[in-house]
Amino acid sequence: MASGKEYLEFVLDQLSGTEGITHRKMMGEYILYCKGKIFGGIYDDRLLVKPVPAARALLPSAPAEAPYPGAKEMLLVEDVDDRERLQALVAAMLPQLK
Repeated sequence: MASGKEYLEFVLDQLSGTEGITHRKMMGEYILYCKGKIFGGIYDDRLLVKPVPAARALLPSAPAEAPYPGAKEMLLVEDVDDRERLQALVAAMLPQLK
């Protein structure tokens, strides 16, 4: 199932205070970047982030889910309504992204 553009726009609005957020549509889903580095994506209207140490620390009980069959697991961000926490998550992850 492809993700809806409405969910993408909601997540981008939640991250609007974070500098350098961009996205790219890929096979009906959306890859999310911060300052050119992939930090996660929107898959089936779920926000998933890379399981870097900062993300694991800030989301200790987040379930690990595969964005699509056969993919590496990522962390599900269950509370996308908390704008400040979401922006802090991406900021903390940025130095750990390749």
